[in-house]
Amino acid sequence: MALFDWLNETAGPDVEGEGIRLRPPGPADYAPWAELRQLSRDYLQPWEPTWPVDDLTRPAFRRRLTIYAREMEQATAWPFFIFDAQDDTLVGAITLSNIRRGVADTGTLGYWVGQPHAGRGHASAAVRAMCRFAFETLQLHRIEAACVPTNVASRRVLEKSGFRLEGRARAYLKINGAWADHLLFGLVSDEFGRGT
Repeated sequence: MALFDWLNETAGPDVEGEGIRLRPPGPADYAPWAELRQLSRDYLQPWEPTWPVDDLTRPAFRRRLTIYAREMEQATAWPFFIFDAQDDTLVGAITLSNIRRGVADTGTLGYWVGQPHAGRGHASAAVRAMCRFAFETLQLHRIEAACVPTNVASRRVLEKSGFRLEGRARAYLKINGAWADHLLFGLVSDEFGRGT
């Protein structure tokens, strides 16, 4: 019986936001996650790295959870799923990764929202909640984010959340099988909350 209890457990903080809740994923999240990703495949693929062939399988999800647990234990990343606060529906995911301490005290933000939930403010609420967690709980100084120049929705999310455009990086990340330029954004702790 203890094994089945473990399968439903998630470890890590819960972060509340405006109409959303963030928490680390657990084994019981596999089915809704795989369904949402499959349903949103055509919508998400232009903005993401090429998905591995086995990406939506249960073994791949287990490997993902193992990596997430290690990253959280080492405090190098905080991967969260985004849930609608009203009905606890999985709507997407957000990760603060590449956390560097010392003279940087910074991390990199990435996020996605499934197609059925796009345009409802979930991404903006999740970004603001993650920023609050990063600055207030983790005591980071700076958060960085990047998006493909044609991803207007993602750019709007960052700008509405207080991020400033800082430049353009050529061939920054391999997206959908090809190296793509990205717009680079940053937000520092003493600017967070102003006008957001």
